[in-house]
Amino acid sequence: MPDPSGPEAHWPAGRRRALDPDGIEWRRLDPKYLTLRLAAAAISATVWTALACAPLAAGALGLFTPPAWLAVGLPAAVAAAALANLALIPRRVRAMGYSEREDDLLIRHGLLVRRVVVVPYGRMQYVDVSVGPIEGALGLATVKLHTAAPAGQSTVPIPGLPDAEAARLREQLSARGEARLAGL
Repeated sequence: MPDPSGPEAHWPAGRRRALDPDGIEWRRLDPKYLTLRLAAAAISATVWTALACAPLAAGALGLFTPPAWLAVGLPAAVAAAALANLALIPRRVRAMGYSEREDDLLIRHGLLVRRVVVVPYGRMQYVDVSVGPIEGALGLATVKLHTAAPAGQSTVPIPGLPDAEAARLREQLSARGEARLAGL
């Protein structure tokens, strides 16, 4: 049963079939991933807003007199963009998910431009698990699927997985990929 507050509640029924095939049960990312994304965005917003305040600080120190649009408008615009980004992050995270099927893995993401990526197990070359410092502190990991693609190699990440689920998914995907390659 789809989550009525999730992104699919806002997707038009005619377009949902292409992005949400029948019988697919999407697995959501760990809620701690939202915390990680919000913390990273808040740090980024603070840094960019502080940098945008440089003309205001230079004017206060008497180094030069910046125009008002630069001294006040630039920091206000950067702060407004940062707040809009922070407000959209929860919906972006809710729009992300994955589903394991018999022959392939489906990964969805995107809010404005929604996207579903289908990765056939037989195309996977290897599966990589990475853990950054903040991810590690929250007990999260990112699984990256490296696939054979016509234009070279492609990498498809699934971020925000609990450590145990990342390990299970790595083993499951590796086993399925090897089984498909052995059948060729």
